[in-house]
Amino acid sequence: MKNIPISAMIGLFFTALYFIAAIFAPLLAPYGMAEVVGDVWEPSSAEFLLGTDNIGRDLLSRMIYGGRTTIFIATAATILSFTLGSVLGFFAAVAGGWVDQMLSRFVDLVMSIPTLIFALVVLSVMPVTVPVLILVMGLLDSTRVYRLARAVAVDIEVMDYVEAARLRGEKTAWIIFREILPNALSPLVAEMGLRFIFMVLFVSTLSFLGLGIQPPEADWGGIVKENKDGIVYGIPAALAPAFAIATLAISVNLVADWVLNRTTSLKGGRG
Repeated sequence: MKNIPISAMIGLFFTALYFIAAIFAPLLAPYGMAEVVGDVWEPSSAEFLLGTDNIGRDLLSRMIYGGRTTIFIATAATILSFTLGSVLGFFAAVAGGWVDQMLSRFVDLVMSIPTLIFALVVLSVMPVTVPVLILVMGLLDSTRVYRLARAVAVDIEVMDYVEAARLRGEKTAWIIFREILPNALSPLVAEMGLRFIFMVLFVSTLSFLGLGIQPPEADWGGIVKENKDGIVYGIPAALAPAFAIATLAISVNLVADWVLNRTTSLKGGRG
């Protein structure tokens, strides 16, 4: 623990706090997610620590359940995007030729369309459910992961140990998962933290625009949308989820930076 910098410890603490709250949401939330327990926009009190929302639900309970939804969707979409993007990127680098060109040009085509606009178009014609959100977000973001994975794999693919594996007659799957993947983990792990935060912001944006999590279900972007009108009257209910998104983003980035420094200890003996 003594080798962990203060910034990383802060990031680990808040990241763990948010994930623990998400996992144990039903045990930690004082009220039900959609339970009306008071008047509209009540101030903070011993009964309602963060006050109530636009229809009298406990804001703390909504925040805890909303964090659970936001973090689950962001985590699942990140895993999907990295699994698909990394495997396709490594495969394109190893296969080369027309396979590489076909995959790369398709990814370029998808990336040429702004991600948010693409998602809004797709979700406007599909039922907005959690699996659909995860699928759409994961597939769209996998193009970014593909470009990173392919760029890293192209550099690794020319190394002597990869050539030795080819001369031994190893198959493509062996080269990808046993030779390239272990040596590409450093940039991928660092990028995973950034993509996770992008997913949090992505699903929050979709919910704020009305095409994400649908009421009475809660997520942080939806809570901002529900309570945004209160800002005009000096009611800070919409600021709580915004603060949660910001602190989660900072915390995960602090952890990702530390992990990157740890995994790139080849430079100057750092670690």
